[in-house]
Amino acid sequence: MLIIFIYETKRDKVTIEAILEAYIYRNEETGYSVVSLSGGMKAVGILPSIKTGEKLKITGLYESHPKHGPQVKIESFSIIYPTTASAISKYLSSGLVKGIGHSTAEKIVGMFGENTIEVMDNDFNKLLEVDGIGKKKLVQIKKSWDEQKAAKDIMIFLQKYDISPANALKICRTYGKDSIKIVQDNPYQLTYDVWGIGFKIADTIGKSAGFNEDHPQRIKAGIIYVLNEASNDGHIFLPLQELVNNCFEILNVDLSDSLLLFREMEDNGFLKIVDNNIYLLQYYEAERNIENKISAICRCNTDITEKELNSIRLTSSRYSDEQLVAIRNSLMSKIFILTGGPGTGKTTALKGIIDSFLHLGKNIMLAAPTGRAAKKMSEVIGIEARTIHRLLEYNPQDQIFMRDEDNPIEADLIVVDEMSMIDTMLMNSLVNAINLNTTLVLVGDVDQLPSVGPGDILNDLIKSNIIPTTMLSKIFRQAEESEIVVNAHKINKGEFPALVNSEISDFFFIQETDNSKIPDMIAELCTDRLPSKYGFDPMNDIQVLTPMYKGDVGADNLNSLLQTALNRNDILLSLGAKNYKIGDKVMQLRNNYEKDVFNGDIGLIHSINIEDQKLEINFNGKVVSYEFLELDDITLAYAITVHKSQGSEYPCVILPISTAHYIMLQRNLLYTAVTRAAKMMILIGSKQALTIAVANKKSRKRYTSLFNLKICQNNLY
Repeated sequence: MLIIFIYETKRDKVTIEAILEAYIYRNEETGYSVVSLSGGMKAVGILPSIKTGEKLKITGLYESHPKHGPQVKIESFSIIYPTTASAISKYLSSGLVKGIGHSTAEKIVGMFGENTIEVMDNDFNKLLEVDGIGKKKLVQIKKSWDEQKAAKDIMIFLQKYDISPANALKICRTYGKDSIKIVQDNPYQLTYDVWGIGFKIADTIGKSAGFNEDHPQRIKAGIIYVLNEASNDGHIFLPLQELVNNCFEILNVDLSDSLLLFREMEDNGFLKIVDNNIYLLQYYEAERNIENKISAICRCNTDITEKELNSIRLTSSRYSDEQLVAIRNSLMSKIFILTGGPGTGKTTALKGIIDSFLHLGKNIMLAAPTGRAAKKMSEVIGIEARTIHRLLEYNPQDQIFMRDEDNPIEADLIVVDEMSMIDTMLMNSLVNAINLNTTLVLVGDVDQLPSVGPGDILNDLIKSNIIPTTMLSKIFRQAEESEIVVNAHKINKGEFPALVNSEISDFFFIQETDNSKIPDMIAELCTDRLPSKYGFDPMNDIQVLTPMYKGDVGADNLNSLLQTALNRNDILLSLGAKNYKIGDKVMQLRNNYEKDVFNGDIGLIHSINIEDQKLEINFNGKVVSYEFLELDDITLAYAITVHKSQGSEYPCVILPISTAHYIMLQRNLLYTAVTRAAKMMILIGSKQALTIAVANKKSRKRYTSLFNLKICQNNLY
């Protein structure tokens, strides 16, 4: 056991050396940690996610807590490399360095002993003398050693700014040896260049580095931050006054008289200002391009002849009147929208459209926003469907779509499903690649939640009134037998759903007003009641949806509980407060074109390799590798938000509905959740919360201007 050395004591301030043995508590958002140290001491304060087993030098205030015993309040710290052979071996085999596991660490230390760290710092090629280390492995080890060492230098420099080791390494990889200089000269540059570093972190550094509140670099970064945050809420622009108000909350600076600054940012290509509305330039240009391309498609005439039309046999015995109108519209127009709720025959109408084009010998391509939605489309239609990114042939090396206006997709008919999920930027890339000779059919449910990204594409296109649209409304007899379908339509109309709870029902409501009891009820349903009575597989068939991340019935708490209940495997990797096991159900949080995985994709952890610092996830048969530093891209998915469930269908859905989620109790959110269930829907919560959600049609209006741009002379200038 390492003895704690107290170097100086002045007004209860101490400096100690000790090994970090374990995290007792850690808040990932703030970095506030309670750690146990060798020798029985505890330390509390802001601390990066340092690996257990590392030796620290900590300076802080010593106190004897009446409940928790002796502890040090951290003021500053540094990492001390181990000096004994056994400690160095343990340090190297902790997973810190790629390519060095327990066996390799012992061999290295066995050869160089207490001089190992010096050899690795100053004469790395000597490692070739170690059995099992060849040139290829040496390169891997050296790269990892240099990266972690550089990252630690940056991390220690940035420790007072509360930047995590993962973000420190991102900074190091972005700027290399210039990292510290750039951070000192203009920390706000991080918000533009380093994914995961937001304005708030950069501003903490900036203030400490002496940047005044009204410094132009700070103001510009703050404006971009506020507009990006607005886009995360779905907005394409913000009205000037709302932008000024939001900026004041972030910057504590009044920008009401800063028109010259806005104009300068517009001149420099950051913003577009129209009719006192402020856009990030890329969103403004994307909307205008979508308008221009769709207008051009609408002006094109169909190339299907009257003789070909007459050869298509459409009968009222097979299709409803609404479906017949939809099929004819698709044949007579170059662009067409098909929308409708569950059970209204969208699939039948879509099959009729595809059969008609196949009858005419046309080349057809099907696409959807996500892999899950594309797979579902393939199964239902019987023709291969692909993600929009694959349709557009994304090139990860150059980070561009190979299909564009100069190299359009060659097809007679392109059908895109789940249009409610498509945001402005993806729609812009899609229409760029559409040949004017191609018929484009857009399919979706306009009453579902809009896209996670900015825009309200499907709703705006329908409201434009320039695209032929068929809205299916008749519920077919077979669908009427499903309470899921019936209640989905009731909810969509603002009617309270029928809560029958009969043995043959597929829609259940479990009354529980105590939020603290709901998580355990959900766990019991997943582990026992549903598998034993209905044969549902907890991992593959049951999906818990929830409106929010926080709270008793939020995704974070439910994931922690369900991970313990459903996965008995040992924890193999802990990163801060996150624990990972083989078999864990996880979800991708952002599009990664290089890995070909996308926001909302769900998979199971296939393997965890501590030595190589890699984790593999199986996404429906496709195994994808992640470095540990990329794990902020994934999260547990035993429970996911309703927004993340879009485009998916699950045999059984469980939804907690609580007044604690008051801000999220909206009709379209509840409707979207219910329409995700294929065989069984279970609501757990209060009838009061259910009543609020059904009645609340006032989902927050998104600021979009697709086909509705008003250019006035009385603008900002």
